[in-house]
Formats: sequence, C-alpha cells, structure tokens
Amino acid sequence: MSKSAIARLKAQFGDKILSTSDFRGDDSCYVAPSDWAAVATFLRDDDQLKMNMFTDLTAVDYPEREPDEPRFELVLMVRSLEKNHRVMVKTKVADGATPATLVGVWAGANWAEREVFDMFGIRFKDHPDLRRILMYDEFEGYPLRKDYPIDRVQPIVEYRDSNEMTKQAPFGIEEGQPFARIDWEARLGADKPTQVSPAIAQQQGETRTLSDSAAALVMEAKLKAKREAAAAEQGAKE
Repeated sequence: MSKSAIARLKAQFGDKILSTSDFRGDDSCYVAPSDWAAVATFLRDDDQLKMNMFTDLTAVDYPEREPDEPRFELVLMVRSLEKNHRVMVKTKVADGATPATLVGVWAGANWAEREVFDMFGIRFKDHPDLRRILMYDEFEGYPLRKDYPIDRVQPIVEYRDSNEMTKQAPFGIEEGQPFARIDWEARLGADKPTQVSPAIAQQQGETRTLSDSAAALVMEAKLKAKREAAAAEQGAKE
C-alpha cells in the first residue's frame, strides 16, 4: 500500500476524503458516493499516482448499520504498475442508491460491477451493460446479501434450446437439486438404505451415516487393533 497515495488524495480533495486507515499496511480511505467517480478518475490520471491497473471492485453488506448508516460498502482496489503502489477507496451506499459506474475510468470495472449487482443488487448509474453475470436471469434475490434466506427455493427454470451454442443435457433427478427442494423425509426410513443428508438422518436416527458405514467400521476395527498392539508393546517395555 502507499501512504503517499493517501496523502496525495487528501491534498487534492481535502475534506472530501472522509477518513483514512492504514490497518495492517492496507492504506485506504472513505469518500462520499458523490465523489466516487471523481476520485477514481484522479487516481488514474494524476501524474504522481498513475493508478493504471484496476485490481478489483466489490461490496460488503452490513445490514446491522441500517437505519443509521447505509448498509453497503463499495471497495475499489487499484494499483500503479509504474509507481509500484496501490490503494483502496471505499464508499458507503444505501440500499436502492445508484453509485456512478467506473467503467469509463477502467474498462475492467465492467464485469466487477455486474458481479456486485448480481450478488448484492447495487445498480451502477450509466453502466453500459448492467445484467446478471453469475446467476441466471430468473434467479430471485441477491445471494450475497446477509439477509438472503439460506432455505429460499428458486423457481424451476425449464431447459432452453439454443442454436448458438452446444449445451449440456438438463440435470438428472439427483443432480443440481437445491437443498431446500429435496424431500428428505420421503428419502428416510429403514426400507430406503440410500445415503441421504448425514446430519438430518443422524439427528432423527432413521438411517446410517458415513461414520457407521461398512467401510468406516472396517477402518475403525483396523485402528482399534493397531492401538491395542501399540499399547501391548508399550506395556511389555515397561
């Protein structure tokens, strides 16, 4: 990281650099969302900084901050290959706010901002192609929000044919199933020896788990014999 980069930003933007930190050598600063694009442009264009390498742009969700503060933080990481220094810039963004896109500053921000939108639902103003990049179009919600329900069931999407690409066959019945859509109760029972969710089965005492499978029992017997032999050998020495 570079303290000189932070000093340069403070000299240029003054009070618009809201706070700084050098925690464990990571020099960073906070700016307001309204200054987000201006600070990024300065980082790239200033002769003393020359941050010509976009490293990453991501977000962090702090829902517990609401309503006193915005719940999201955008984190920008850039580096100067010429000056050999780097810096992080952060801004706090409220749910529903639309921070400026940085695609015009660093082209590499394009996919990073799409990922932030896909995972957190943060929309970037004037982004040239803001659409999901990891999840499919029908996916409901934003999976990296901390209030996204772990047992949420997504709608079933029918298989789509395409003449433009070669696609794999649809999922089989035991493949690609969301955890919450599987009827675990129907799969449990003495007449259904198929291995199922170990945690649920063990809790209900209705099926064997990996720990008492035939292979595990054989392994345990071998370990027991080995321990007994070692104990006997130690006893003989004493």
